[in-house]
Amino acid sequence: MINSIMYNIKEGVKGVVRNPTMAVVSIGSVAASLFILGIIFSIVLNVNNFTMLIQNQFDKVQVYLEKDLSSQDIFNLKNQIEEIDGVKDVTFESKEDALNKMKKRWGKESYLLEGLDNPLQNSYIIEVEELEDIGKVAEKLKKFNGIEDVRYYRDVVKKLMKFSDLVKTSGIFIIVLLASLSLFIISNTIKLALHSRKKEINIMKYIGATDWFIRGPFIIEGIILGGLGALLALCVTYFGYDYFYNKFSVPSYSVFSIYILPISSIVDSLFLIFMVMGIGIGIIGSIISLRRYLKV
Repeated sequence: MINSIMYNIKEGVKGVVRNPTMAVVSIGSVAASLFILGIIFSIVLNVNNFTMLIQNQFDKVQVYLEKDLSSQDIFNLKNQIEEIDGVKDVTFESKEDALNKMKKRWGKESYLLEGLDNPLQNSYIIEVEELEDIGKVAEKLKKFNGIEDVRYYRDVVKKLMKFSDLVKTSGIFIIVLLASLSLFIISNTIKLALHSRKKEINIMKYIGATDWFIRGPFIIEGIILGGLGALLALCVTYFGYDYFYNKFSVPSYSVFSIYILPISSIVDSLFLIFMVMGIGIGIIGSIISLRRYLKV
C-alpha cells in the first residue's frame, strides 16, 4: 500500500516536471481563476458584513400610538406586538423621551424647543429578527387598534436586500464559470501528458493493471497543479486584500473602514475554499482526461 502511494507520488511529480510549460500554464490559470474567486468571495463576505451592520440601523419599525390610549392599553399592545412572528424586541419610547432625543439632535438650537407643548407621540420601537421580515411585520402592525402610524425605512431596506441578493447571485455564477475554466485547462494539460504515454497505458492495461492504479500518478499530478495554483492565488489575494484594507484604514477613509473585514477574519475561509477548489479541480480534471485512454 505504502509502495503504491509512493509510486503514484513519484510518477505524479515526474509528470509535472516532464511538461514544465503546460504545468506553469495550468498553475497560472488555476491561480488566476481562484484569485478572481477570492475577490468575489471577499466582496460577498463584506457585503454580508455591511448588511449586518446596516441592519442595526434599519431593522427597526417605529409605531406611533393614539393619544387617548390608557396605560393598560399601551401595555396590552406591547404583548400583542411581541407575539408577531419575526419580532425580536419591543421598546417603549414616551413622547418626553422622544423630545429629549430631538433636543440632543438639535444641539445649540435646542433652546427653540423650550416652552413649547410637546407635539410628539408615545411610540414603540420594534426590532425584527431578520431584515427580510420587516415588511411583513409592518403590515401586521397596521391592523392593530391603538396604532396611529407605522414607519420604517421601506425603500432603503428593499434596495439593500436587492443589492445583497445581486452580489450573491453574481458571485455564484462567476465561481461556477471560473471553476469550469480551470477544469478545462487542467484537463487539457493532463491530456497532453497522456497522449505521449498512450502506448504505456495500453501495455499496463493488457498486463492487468487496474484503472485506479493507472489513474494514481495523473491524479497526483492534478493535485499538485491545483494545489500549487491555490497556494499562489492565496498569497496574491492575502497581500492584495491586506494592502487595500490598510489603505482604507487611514483617517480620511475611516467612515468606510468600519464596514470592511480585516484579512485575519477571512483568511481561514479563503485557505479552505482555495485548497478544496484547487485540489478538487485537479482531481476531477485528471479523471475526466483519463476516461478515453482507459477504454482499451
